[in-house]
Formats: sequence, C-alpha cells, structure tokens
Amino acid sequence: MNGVAPELCFDEESVLEDARRATGLSDFGPNDFHEALRVLLQTYAEGPLTQRGRKSARRRVVGLLATRLRVAEALRRHGEIAQRELRRPMVLTGLPRSGTSALFNLLASDPSARALLLWETQFPDPLEDAEVGAPDPRRAAIEAHYARSREQNPEFTKIHFSSADTPEECVLLHAYAMTGVHLGTEVMIEPYASWYRGQDLHGMYDYYKLLLQMLDWQRPGERWLLKAPAHMWGIDALIDTFPDVSIVWSHRNPLVCTASICSMTHALMEGKIEFEKSALGPVVMDFYATSLERGLAARDRRDSARFIDVTHDEFVARPMDVAAKIYGHFGLPFTASVRSALEAHTMANPKGRHGAHEYSLDDWGLTKEQVRERFAPYAERFGIEMD
Repeated sequence: MNGVAPELCFDEESVLEDARRATGLSDFGPNDFHEALRVLLQTYAEGPLTQRGRKSARRRVVGLLATRLRVAEALRRHGEIAQRELRRPMVLTGLPRSGTSALFNLLASDPSARALLLWETQFPDPLEDAEVGAPDPRRAAIEAHYARSREQNPEFTKIHFSSADTPEECVLLHAYAMTGVHLGTEVMIEPYASWYRGQDLHGMYDYYKLLLQMLDWQRPGERWLLKAPAHMWGIDALIDTFPDVSIVWSHRNPLVCTASICSMTHALMEGKIEFEKSALGPVVMDFYATSLERGLAARDRRDSARFIDVTHDEFVARPMDVAAKIYGHFGLPFTASVRSALEAHTMANPKGRHGAHEYSLDDWGLTKEQVRERFAPYAERFGIEMD
C-alpha cells in the first residue's frame, strides 16, 4: 500500500480483502456492485474528508461488504429466503423534512404494519442457528450506540431522533448495493454525486428486495411499511420490483424543507467532511429538487391509483384524518383498534418532544427567491404557497 495507513487506503481490493478476512467468506452475492464501489472509494479518497472522515468511511465500506458476504452465505444455507413473497408494501416518500418521518412513525404503530427498524438496517443478515423470531443480541449493541450518540449530540437528536427500534429510512438498506444515497452526504460530493444521477436503479432495488425478504424470513409481518425521500430517484424501479406497492407522497413548503435538509446534511458532515455552509445550500437544493422532478415525471407514467398525496400541514393538524384517508385510498381496514393504536402513539409523541430544530436559509448561501424559482413548477402543481 506504498506506506499508506491501512485505514486510509481506498484501493478496491484492499477493502474487499478486509471484508473477506473479517468474515472468512468470499462470495459477495450479485456481482454488479463493483463500479459503484470504485466510484464511492474514489469519492472518499479524493473528496474533502477529514482524516476522521476517511477512517470512518473506509470502516463503513468494509462493514457493508462484510454484510454482503454474510447475506450471500445465509442465502446459500436458506434458499427459501429468495422465494419469500412480500405482499402490498406501502412506501412513503417526498421531499425530506416534509413530515415523512412523523407519518412513518404514526403508521408504524398499526400492529399490521411491518416497519423497517433502525437496528435491522445495520444487521439485515440472520445469526446462524438462531431461532426464527427469537431476540437478536445485536439489537442491544445498536441501542447502546445510539443512546451514547443522543447524549453526545443532542442537537442532531432534535433534527432526527434515533433508537434501535425507531422505524428508519430504507437508504440504509440501499447502501449494501453500493448504488444508493448512502448517508445523504456522498451524493453531495464528486465524483459520486454526478455518477449516481446517471444510474439505472433496478439492480439496487433487486438487492433491496432480497434484504427485505431476509428480514421478513427472520421476523415476519403482515405488510411492509417503508420510507425514504430517496425513492423519488427510483419510482420506476420501485414499482417494477414491487408491482403491488402503494406510495404515499408527502408535501411541504420547499422553503422550509430546503433549509431543514441543509441543516441536517451539514450535521451529518460535521467533523468528517469539510464543506463551506454557503456552498452547501445550492448543492443540497439542486439534489433534492432534481430528485423531486424525476420522481414526479416517473409517477406521471404510472397508474395514478397507486399514489396518494398528503401535506405536512394537514398531517400536523389532523393526523387521524390523514391516516384514515391513506387507509381508505388503498383499501386497508381502518378499524377501531387501528385508530386506538395510532392515537396512543400521537399522545405519547407530541411535536417537539425531542427539542426544536432551528434553521434558516441564510445560513446556507440561499435566498427565498432562489428556492421559489427552483421549486415553482412543483408548488404550482400541488397548490403549495411558498411564503
């Protein structure tokens, strides 16, 4: 490695070998991830990462690859996993910070909804010889990690509360295919930023489905409930992969969404990626505006009945009405027991429970006029006032 410290070497073979050595395995599963891996490694090696950021990024990539090895081994041992049927998944998407997380958590309180949990995104592979449905000891390790994180970084907790059993975004599963949004920072840095926008995401969704089948095999559910703004990039692939998917699209004033996601992206970068705040705003705005445009264009090519639109404001004002509307649109029973479960969640999780997240467009090198101009067609289409 020519004198380069192992934790700072981003040679493809070196990270593959580290994953092999960590697991004692050699089969990484579908062989279509190498180009994405190389671009990702190049981005980490050449991008504006701090030394801490480079070490963390490399460690994370090795971990993703090690999981791929364990997933392939589990599939070798349990071929029935890949045959498992996933019926009528529901997916939430829309601009980030548009209320998707709050709505996701509310709908996940329905016992019939099988939500993807944060700790499962870290360990989608099963423990060998563990009984199906038995508690997984790895969950406790994740909860301890996030408890420390909440204590060490209370400001980020105000932005996005996380615990082992919190319903979590699918992007953390997408990352195992290497072609994904990853942590939401990689797509802001070249060359990965430009490369990602040109990808066909069908292969990524195939692998994502495989991981969901594996999780469903371990801990079955009636119907999957999933969420990520990143799904806007892959609406066609999502529908092709899950032909009976239902999609809930959340909307909010882009002036608020843009400022909030800039703040969150900067928080994710802090200490790991050096990016001027005034330069970050335009990059973040363009990424999410483009994802929205692509998502809506793909949506217009598909059956409109599989989509329903909700707004952040109506959800905040009348959460039960929004839930009932979603259930009714997709033919799901909104029974008294379902309503009771959702109401209990609402009572236990009032808005601002973890603190107020404060942000301003001015902090990110953006003006209201720039955001209004970029999102004007979207606002006009859905009758959103940008004031």
